[in-house]
Amino acid sequence: MAKKSIMRKVAFHTLGCKLNFSETSTIVRQFEQRGYQKVEENEQPDVFVLNTCSVTDNADKKCRQIIRQLHSHSPNAYVLVIGCYAQLKPQEIADIPGVSAVLGAAEKFRLFDLLNDFEKQSTVQVCASEISQANTFTAAYSIADRTRTFLKVQDGCDYHCSFCTIPLARGNSRSDTIPNVLKAAQKIADSGVHEIVLTGVNTGDFGLIDGERVADFYQLVQALETETSIERIRISSIEPNLLTDELIDFVAQSKRFVPHFHIPLQSGSDKILKFMRRKYLTALYRSRLDRIKEQMPKACIGVDVIVGFPNESEEDFQDTFNFLHELPISYLHVFPYSERPNTRAAELLNTVSAAQKKQRAAILGNLSHKKRRLFYEENLGQSATVLWETAPKDGFLEGFTENYVRLRHAYSPELPNTLQKLQITSSLLYPID
Repeated sequence: MAKKSIMRKVAFHTLGCKLNFSETSTIVRQFEQRGYQKVEENEQPDVFVLNTCSVTDNADKKCRQIIRQLHSHSPNAYVLVIGCYAQLKPQEIADIPGVSAVLGAAEKFRLFDLLNDFEKQSTVQVCASEISQANTFTAAYSIADRTRTFLKVQDGCDYHCSFCTIPLARGNSRSDTIPNVLKAAQKIADSGVHEIVLTGVNTGDFGLIDGERVADFYQLVQALETETSIERIRISSIEPNLLTDELIDFVAQSKRFVPHFHIPLQSGSDKILKFMRRKYLTALYRSRLDRIKEQMPKACIGVDVIVGFPNESEEDFQDTFNFLHELPISYLHVFPYSERPNTRAAELLNTVSAAQKKQRAAILGNLSHKKRRLFYEENLGQSATVLWETAPKDGFLEGFTENYVRLRHAYSPELPNTLQKLQITSSLLYPID
């Protein structure tokens, strides 16, 4: 009698952005289609896939820490590292004890073709082509592991901001086609998911295929509005210079796109924005927010900010604080500047001390707390529709309204993954203290 084959187990860990989560989910499906069982990291997986980020030095450190922890409790696991860190520093990762293989940006979706059934070899297998080889778009979306789905529509970036390694880690800007995105969005809607989050490295630059512009983000938004049945669509992040008046006005009257914008600023000092090689100054940024609030007074606006960039004086930081204090924003994501190799910013003098970065981040963190509290208070008494999450926490369900107010409700079995219209009361607001 033939011996029954044992199903191999695979575990995943994802660091970084929503785009990484969408890509990990797509790789999960590749394994499941081949008979693998997805398990948690602590369940002795046969294969462990780590999808990495490399936006900051802390992201690199976190990656190394996770690999060492996994190797400690699952020493026989085949450890595969992919993602931005894998593209930027493949040999550095290969030198970490326990690593079995490293795949770069052009190789990470071809793992079953390249890695010989995930059997450990005498040496670490490193497949990381030059980033110029990462020139095709691979579709990806997350599903079944979250209430909302992250749908990848764009990859790479052509902007080359002075602090950023993303063009080196992901390559040039490239996109899916509108028909492909529509097909994926409808498939997601048909699966019972109620909200899609459009993701990309530079999402607003959608429309480049093989270096040629064949469409733009506004055309994609229009098509998703009229040709899909998904209830809610959220734009994950969009550069201020790509957030046009017509796009803002469209979202304001849309039945699917929600009034929530995440708009990177990075600095409220024009001097620092120029050092950063950003494609706008503060006047344009302010005009974008004014337009949003004019059209959608209750819109949620999130902002990314970097503190401690080289040459950022106390006056420059105060300009940033004052600018953000005046703006009608809802929350901040604050990042202390982290020097990245092979970027223009790494060549700048007049660096800011770690203590100053920490102090400035704390000041903006406090401002974010106050802004979020004010935004929540402004929504009290308003009618809204909340999408309840699927997994209860400490006896409560959590969820977000269209404009990203976080609510919680005592667990009730009929609520998970449902849209519920209600009036926001103080008892429903998620505590932010």
